[in-house]
Amino acid sequence: MAFLKKLFEQQKDDTGFRPAPFETGYFGTVKADPNFNAQNDAAKLKKAIETKGVDEATIVEVIAKRSNAQRQQIKAAYQQSAGKATRSEDRNIDDGMAKSDAKALFEAGENRIGTVCSVLIDILTNRSEAQLCKILQYYGQFSKDGLAKDLEGELSGNFEDCLMTLVKSALNKHAYFAERLKLAMKGLGTDTDTLTRILVSRSEIDLLKIMQEYKRMYGKSLQEDLLKETKGDYEKIVLALCGTP
Repeated sequence: MAFLKKLFEQQKDDTGFRPAPFETGYFGTVKADPNFNAQNDAAKLKKAIETKGVDEATIVEVIAKRSNAQRQQIKAAYQQSAGKATRSEDRNIDDGMAKSDAKALFEAGENRIGTVCSVLIDILTNRSEAQLCKILQYYGQFSKDGLAKDLEGELSGNFEDCLMTLVKSALNKHAYFAERLKLAMKGLGTDTDTLTRILVSRSEIDLLKIMQEYKRMYGKSLQEDLLKETKGDYEKIVLALCGTP
């Protein structure tokens, strides 16, 4: 009983932990916009993305100050107005379109002040891998540095990372994955999630090619680095996925 008495006495101490009073109401930090219009917000986002250098302030204003339910409506409205980020699976190459797209990419970025991101997104996410490869070849006629280098100078953050992934993959998919594997084992600690995802997903597709690129790029086999950076049963599994050295 003395313990219960002491426990209840402690509730009077405003400086320590105490049971919260029962309250009703909304205590979140983001509330639904009472004047919400999905089509208007979608149009604002589209304009913000297409403006020179991207209007980040407007994007934050719209996304951060709408409820999750409202964001989903904005997403649907945006996709309906802009058309939905669907990659062609056509293996045939349109040479004329490749030249035109290469010029459009150059004029949208390196050849102007500010970058028209909608052009980059449209071309890099909708063209087939074979078509993208041809586009990047023609891009070299407009820029001595190449698209990957140009993007580094024009963009930043997660947006740059996303587009760089598309460009590097189109230039040399096997080298791209080899680089990802190397980065996953660089520095303190190993990014086992990335290692597992790549090794498992590519083991029945092109892991042999990736391993060849890895050795060409870094002067040692992938298995050598895996032996240094992994151990135990996990090491045995990833080495088994790589097959014979």
